Amino acid sequence: METKSSVVLGEVVPCMLMVLMEVCTIGLTILASTVLSKGLSPFVFVVYTNALSSIFLLPFNTFIVRKNKRGELIPEFLLLGFIGVTMAQNLAFVGLSYSSPIVAIGMGCLIPSISFILAVLCRRTNIDLGSSSSRTKLVGTLISITGAMLLVLYRGPVVKDPSSHLLSAATPRLFVFLSTNEHWVLGCALFAAASLAYSIWNIIQVGTVEKCPEVMTVASSYSLFGTCQSALVAIIIERDPIAWRLQFDMGLLVIVLTAIFGSLIKSHVHMWCIRRKSQFYVTMFKPLGVPIAGIFGSIFFAETFHYGSLMAAAVTAIGYYTMMWGQIREDESRRGKVEADISAERTTPLLQDEQV
Repeated sequence: METKSSVVLGEVVPCMLMVLMEVCTIGLTILASTVLSKGLSPFVFVVYTNALSSIFLLPFNTFIVRKNKRGELIPEFLLLGFIGVTMAQNLAFVGLSYSSPIVAIGMGCLIPSISFILAVLCRRTNIDLGSSSSRTKLVGTLISITGAMLLVLYRGPVVKDPSSHLLSAATPRLFVFLSTNEHWVLGCALFAAASLAYSIWNIIQVGTVEKCPEVMTVASSYSLFGTCQSALVAIIIERDPIAWRLQFDMGLLVIVLTAIFGSLIKSHVHMWCIRRKSQFYVTMFKPLGVPIAGIFGSIFFAETFHYGSLMAAAVTAIGYYTMMWGQIREDESRRGKVEADISAERTTPLLQDEQV
């Protein structure tokens, strides 16, 4: 009985939680696309969502004063807030207002490849063509970029011809998958820029977490600074006070759900799964959004869902997994070298003593 419970807790529960996180992410993305298509400003959406997230994370911010006294990290928190919130989220939600959730998922799978390219350009990693892991990462990068280009250039036919369903096409839909204010190429470009910003943000965050291991403290700090910066950007862009007005409708509900899910639920589930499994276990579920979005799109939004977009997003997901596989092999190889060096250091003195 104990063995079965340990298997369930160690294998089944983390898997179910990560799948549920991806389903919720797709659902919230569709909800966000819906409220943006109905007129809610993406800049205002980012401000309100992050302001609410900052309130939820406020208890974790007391650690800065009471425990860590890390005033020297404020510039890094400001930079993380600017890149991860002000730049990345605004670009992503404006891109969503011009495209669809399938673009968000497909372009999101570019992040490991962009991070790899940035690491090579910044000379933080080297490309060894004699190494199978480096070759695998290069192939994964090429596949991801190919998928992103296909996502921009080829949409393909719709799943269901709207002309044969005039009644359903004429009826206003409660939820939308494809933006009514459609600028497909611009939306893809904005999502690609958001992926670049997230890649830079991830690199900076790794260094910040090394200095301040309390992850939630880092999250609460950059969320607060990012909210202030996003508010300044939104005030400049959205000068009409009506754009800031909230009502008790779907827009307010989506803002609250996005804030709760992003700041509390998703972050805690990810940290729990990382402690139970590993960092790679969490990241391997990200491309699962492609088939989930495909199921949602083909069943509920067949009049606007395109086969080509799904295939292109699937190609970027294959590139994502190829990149992850190369990274895992590289980490295993590095870990094996470290263990071999430690073993050599432990055995060498004994050999020396025998020679003496």
